[in-house]
Amino acid sequence: MGRVGRVRMCAMCGGALTGGAVGRPTKYCSGACRQRAFRLRSAGADPVRDGESLPKALDGFVGRELELPRVRSLLRSARLLTLVGPGGVGKTRLATEVVRGVRGVRLAELDSVSRSELVPQALAVALGMGEHATKHVREALLAELREREVLVLLDNCEHVVDACAELVEWLLRRCPGLRVLATSREALRVPGEVVFRVGALSVPEHGDDQDLARVLRSGAARLFVERARSGDPAFEPAPADVLAEVCRRLDGLPLAIELAARRAGALSMTDILAGLDDQLGLLTDGSRTAPSRHRELAAAIEWSHRLLDPAEQAVFRRLSVLLGGFDVQGATEVCTGGEVDEGSVLRLVCALEAKSLIVRVGARFRQLNPIRAYAAERLTESGELAATRDRAASWLARLAGPPVGPLFFGDSLADGVRDEHENLVAAVDHTAEDLLAGSSTASGDRDDRHVLLAMALASVWQQRELAAPARELLAETLERVPESSYRGMALAMAARFACFQVDHAAGLALARQAVEVQRGRDDLVGLADALDTLALALTVCDDFPAAVTAYRECLELVRPLGRPVETAFCEYTVAWSLFHVGDLDGAEAVMAKCLPVLRKHGSAAQLSATLHTAGALRLAMSDVDGAEQFFLEALGVASVDSAHAAPNIEGLAFVAAERGDPRRSLTLNAAATVIRDRLDVPAGGPWQDRLDATLAQARDRLAPASARSAIEVGEVLRGERLSAFLLRDKHYRDQDDDHPLSPREAEVAALVAEGLTNPQIAQRLRVSGGTVAAHLNRIRDKLGLRSRTRIALWVAERGGFRNA
Repeated sequence: MGRVGRVRMCAMCGGALTGGAVGRPTKYCSGACRQRAFRLRSAGADPVRDGESLPKALDGFVGRELELPRVRSLLRSARLLTLVGPGGVGKTRLATEVVRGVRGVRLAELDSVSRSELVPQALAVALGMGEHATKHVREALLAELREREVLVLLDNCEHVVDACAELVEWLLRRCPGLRVLATSREALRVPGEVVFRVGALSVPEHGDDQDLARVLRSGAARLFVERARSGDPAFEPAPADVLAEVCRRLDGLPLAIELAARRAGALSMTDILAGLDDQLGLLTDGSRTAPSRHRELAAAIEWSHRLLDPAEQAVFRRLSVLLGGFDVQGATEVCTGGEVDEGSVLRLVCALEAKSLIVRVGARFRQLNPIRAYAAERLTESGELAATRDRAASWLARLAGPPVGPLFFGDSLADGVRDEHENLVAAVDHTAEDLLAGSSTASGDRDDRHVLLAMALASVWQQRELAAPARELLAETLERVPESSYRGMALAMAARFACFQVDHAAGLALARQAVEVQRGRDDLVGLADALDTLALALTVCDDFPAAVTAYRECLELVRPLGRPVETAFCEYTVAWSLFHVGDLDGAEAVMAKCLPVLRKHGSAAQLSATLHTAGALRLAMSDVDGAEQFFLEALGVASVDSAHAAPNIEGLAFVAAERGDPRRSLTLNAAATVIRDRLDVPAGGPWQDRLDATLAQARDRLAPASARSAIEVGEVLRGERLSAFLLRDKHYRDQDDDHPLSPREAEVAALVAEGLTNPQIAQRLRVSGGTVAAHLNRIRDKLGLRSRTRIALWVAERGGFRNA
């Protein structure tokens, strides 16, 4: 069979070209097409080469400094690159900036293409090929692109994504010089496609709120200011913390930021922030010349929502009740029902993520705040809001409990819901409203669910060292629900929080109520929990004999339950109370039983407390080295800035004082005091009384200025610097001894001890005389020594400085 010749197409209309191949090949099928092409060239547009030029930007490009070079790099190596992201995230703007200045770019805007079969025609128009009969347009595209090197920007593919994918794959296989940059809310899923997910702009960090310069480091804040000044050149971004919160509330979504910034001429920043309670109502009135879907936030999200099938729409709106994000299990629990069966939720969640309506954050997902606001409106309209919130609350209650053991430190309840903080807050609010409304749920179940959720949230707050709000929440819950299966445990938890805040009388009263409630119930675990709390309250009230009795009763209840960790921790509490009544041998014997178990199986909080008691026992027995070992081990278990660290740092202050190092003792105590003040966990009782006496002696041994200097050093120690100081790190002591001087100050002090004058020291160190004088002033302040002779004696007492 003979070779079949290639069919050539007219460059203007796409019709087949006829005639032989004698002479120069013709591009047009008729004189009419040739004349139309001539007129287009005369107007400055080559139908074959120029196509439609990129639109000129009328405003600044802000906040994509990192993405721009990355996308350009990907585009150099990929034949098909798709920018994927939610509506309003700035995919089109990023794409046009990426290809601006690149030769041979053709822009095909698909937002107005209403039917899939019109996609090839739209691309033909973008290439300057004119209108074609539908049945011939593919062949015309092939003829146009087969021998050329062209970069096509295919914008807004999501509503015709199947047609785009099929056409792009067909052309890429046949046109080796073709490259495609596409924007879409979901990937084309074509072989060889590289997907770049366009995320929201960076938002200000929480710690930067008061510093405008730091706030403006974020892309979202800079975009807001730029767009606000376009409408009001006198706009000032103040207060900085309000600007930061506006950007965070809008999740850095560029369209939302721009729409909010348009309000800056009429509203103050505070009013804009308040208006974000109704984001969809505030974020309207965009540019009149923008596509209709970009003139208001709701329209941008509606564009994506219309493309979902009914089951996807149901999951999309139901997920809006999970404010803190969710994993697949949470989505399944909350979204199953009606048109959504349990087995399909994973597939539907993945579909929403692929369509940029939810975003992945590690192993979890979340809806951006503006998208969640739209989904919440759809949920309310559907009539499913109450039922969906109810499913979320019941799921969280199952996740949290019921409590299975004495809630020492509240560990048990918090374990299952540690990642669900915002969802827990919403669930507690919902169940509180449910109680006030008197829903159809059985009264006892409704009360128990609310109390359990409140206890779980309080436990999470306690682990985050937010004792005051945790205590307030429990007080409100106990008042709201006078009868509940969990009332005794809630009373015990509230009593512990009161004790932690040194409200001893309230803690003791609540603990006695908890014991009374639990003695009337057939619940040994609950009674053990209440007795443990009562013993704690008695301890902080200095009634140590009664505390020993309560702790021993608690231990006798827990021992038969076959729970080694709870039993070991109860033994620790008995040892702690025996220590306070002066029975050191009895306390030591009990500690020998419980400490190995807690080292192996206990939580960080339990082990830290037990090691602290072991260290205190060693101190009382004059074993300073042993005490230091236990305190340092405890600090290796819990975070050095946590409430559990403070007593152990105070223990090291005792150790330093016993070793004759008053400066270090004062510094360590100052660091512990800062932690206690920050977390609102003041100390008290005999431990604090003994500590106060030790610190008073340390201050008496130092000059006032030296004591103040030691305390000031401790007040600024944090994190790694504090850890280094606790471990006597080289950054905080000389090789021979701890001292407050920097290495340069130590050099100056050593030269003073050699008898050198200031000019001689300056010459030796090759610095100015003023610098030497400044060093000497700091040395005098830190050591509390006013004369050069005293400084020289101080250096001599330490044998000089080896590295000076």
